[in-house]
Amino acid sequence: MPLIEQLRSYERGWLAKDAVAGTVLVALLVPAGMAYAQASGLPPITGLYATIVPLLVYAVVGPSRVLVMGPDSSLAPLILAAIVPLAASDPGDAVALAGLLSVVVGVIGVLAGLARFGFLAELLSAPVRFGYLNGIALTIVVNQLPKAFGFSVDADGLIGVARAFVDGVVDGESNGWAIGVAAGSLAVILLMGRLTKVVPGVLIAVVGAIVVTVVFGLGSEGLKLVGDLPSGFPRPSLPDTDWDNLSAMFGAALGISFVAFADTSVLARVFALKRGAKVDSNQELVALGLVNITSGFFQGFPVSGSASRTPVAEAAGARTQLTGVFAAAVLLMLLLVGSATFRNLPQATLAAVVIAAALRMFAIAPVARLARIRHSEFLLSMAAFVAVALFGAITGVVVAIALSLLNFMRKAWKPHTTELVRVDGLKGYHDDQRHPEGRHIPGLMLYRFDAPLFFANSRFFVEDVLERIDRAEHEGRDVRVVVVTAEPITDVDTTAADAIDELIRDLAARDVTLRFTELKGHVRERMEAYGLIDRIGTQHLTRTTGESVHMWVSESGVDWVDWEDREGSATQEEKP
Repeated sequence: MPLIEQLRSYERGWLAKDAVAGTVLVALLVPAGMAYAQASGLPPITGLYATIVPLLVYAVVGPSRVLVMGPDSSLAPLILAAIVPLAASDPGDAVALAGLLSVVVGVIGVLAGLARFGFLAELLSAPVRFGYLNGIALTIVVNQLPKAFGFSVDADGLIGVARAFVDGVVDGESNGWAIGVAAGSLAVILLMGRLTKVVPGVLIAVVGAIVVTVVFGLGSEGLKLVGDLPSGFPRPSLPDTDWDNLSAMFGAALGISFVAFADTSVLARVFALKRGAKVDSNQELVALGLVNITSGFFQGFPVSGSASRTPVAEAAGARTQLTGVFAAAVLLMLLLVGSATFRNLPQATLAAVVIAAALRMFAIAPVARLARIRHSEFLLSMAAFVAVALFGAITGVVVAIALSLLNFMRKAWKPHTTELVRVDGLKGYHDDQRHPEGRHIPGLMLYRFDAPLFFANSRFFVEDVLERIDRAEHEGRDVRVVVVTAEPITDVDTTAADAIDELIRDLAARDVTLRFTELKGHVRERMEAYGLIDRIGTQHLTRTTGESVHMWVSESGVDWVDWEDREGSATQEEKP
């Protein structure tokens, strides 16, 4: 229980700071929670339930001292896509389904954390993550536009909602007051975000929208309002739904789990580095799972670490998770005695809150940079963006994860390989592509393979070696020995071992010998277990590339004089 350690090291002077930070945080938690609930296809009140419970649970089990848990904009379209097809427009069913979804997400998180799968958060590469976030952000904005214009649409998916929104505007369904309130709220949020980090722009926008609504009586002008929230707090219970929906929602739960943990892990790492602390990804994953399980039992929905509220808490002086406890206590009191506080809050303002969050998610500059410096990764980013935009948030998550894994496999399947040459005046042996002036040792090929040898690239390894020998012979170089400089090779699996054995036979048919140098200890042990060392011969294994070169020159008597053996030799700096 990380809370115990925090309490043991707690300083009396921190109490006031945590209390103030928690109170300040409430100003952002209330409108954000309601807005993200609405964006998820749920009643606004569930956003407060999904805020209070995670704050309290994470305060007990969460390893981060300042991370704020709660509803998040990046999860909203995923939750919406998961529950809308099953809820049949019934708010009660939607709440129950969201609770079930949260429980499943939580169980996945706990099991993954206990299985020490925390490393999975790293599987979403930055380019693919940029594309996915851009697709999610665009989806969020388009989904909120009808609400910002004062009407609703009956459509799913980015293209369907966009088409229905345009049709609604053309048919005159827009409400001018809603457009004005949404635009004004959005402008205030964005402007305050540039001016100060201490006073949340969302608070100013919400208070201002309520005042304008009351003064001008906009409720009677067709402006949709939040209305009175249910008072009290729900008792813990299993989500009241058909558990046969579990199988239909499991795929969505996996996607939400991955995104929630990826976001939370990155956020926790950033704030831990600021404080000189360490992050245990597996413990963070278990904590996130417990938070979501509990949220589901209190009519909540899946949550994650908040990238917008955590900086506010830190800027307000938060020192420990007691900040979240204070914030949860204030929120709970608000539900018990102040349920009418947000009666006159326009739903258009909640739409503006969500749109503002989505605008911060867009990663345009990083994608433009990829287009300039790495075209292949730019295409990956655009593929993830198109997948989300065309096929929906849930399918987009799956595609994004698959693209990251395929990109990794692509790089490992065909890694960089080269021949090494000796460059006069330069220590060591170097890439012949970068040093065309370098000299090849007669009869010897120094071959470097910059990746682990495994099932996906073992065939490429064999073919690349043979192709390079053919190319050398075409250039008039006679190759009698191939030395694999194996320092970059960190593993050899059984498929690769079979491929090496095949290469030994192919080279023997050409009267060429295969040797290895700079083998790592654990890689050599595995090759011994495969029987490869016996095939290669221990006499053909050396500690350094230089030893292999001297061995070959000595046994073959080729005409070779190393530059270091000449009189008056001097080293030079290696090319960058």
